[in-house]
Formats: sequence, C-alpha cells, structure tokens
Amino acid sequence: MEISAVKRRVKTVIERSKARAGERRTRADAAQREYPSFLSGIAVPLFRQVAGVLKAEGYAFTVFTPSGGVRLMSDKNADDLIELSLDTSGDQPAVVGHVKRSRGRRVMESERAISDGPIAQISEDQLLDFLITELEPFVDR
Repeated sequence: MEISAVKRRVKTVIERSKARAGERRTRADAAQREYPSFLSGIAVPLFRQVAGVLKAEGYAFTVFTPSGGVRLMSDKNADDLIELSLDTSGDQPAVVGHVKRSRGRRVMESERAISDGPIAQISEDQLLDFLITELEPFVDR
C-alpha cells in the first residue's frame, strides 16, 4: 500500500477524533452548567419529598447534598442509599443514579442513567419513576 494512502487515512482519523473530542467537551460543559439547576430545582426537592413520605411511613431515610449530587440514605444502614451524580466521561453526559443496598453481609450496587436526553429535559416524573423503582427493595423488608 502506498504510504500516501496510509498517511491520508491516519490523518483523517486524527481529525475526526479531534472534532469528536471537541464536541464531547462542548456537551460536557453544557451539562456542567445545567446540572446545578437540575439539582436545586428538581432533584433535591423531590428527594426531600420522598424522604418525608418514607419517614411518615416508618422508614428512616435522610437526604444529603454532597457537592455535585444528592443522596437518599437509610438512617439504619449507611450501605442502603440512592444517589445522583453527573457523569461526563461518556460520549453523552448523563445524570446517573447509583443504588447501593445490603442484605446481611452482601452489598449490591447498580448504576443507570436517568434519561437518554439532555439534563434540561429530565422531568420530575422521570426522576420519581427512577426513585420509586429503586426504593422497592428498601421497603419490602
């Protein structure tokens, strides 16, 4: 194969990669700007409402707001929690729900994106659906 053809194809890959990296950084920057208003406007108030309902029903959970996230944690076991964070490591930034729960000595963890779309399009209903689904193992005891 001609060296000029190899060089041209390698240069094309380099240019395409640089363009994608620039686009990814732009999306990540936009997500970093949108995420604090999502936390303060939707996530934290909803987590507090859920914690209030759980306490009224006899399940002791507390909401914490560590930097860059929100966490609903059991007062009885620190290994039982649901938290949100922003993941900008992938091609598309995403609000990720992290769930950790224990059964005896066994600790189970899972993560999943709350939505496939932009952060600004995540609704209270989507977030509540996530919370309700993930709370079920905590309240079936």
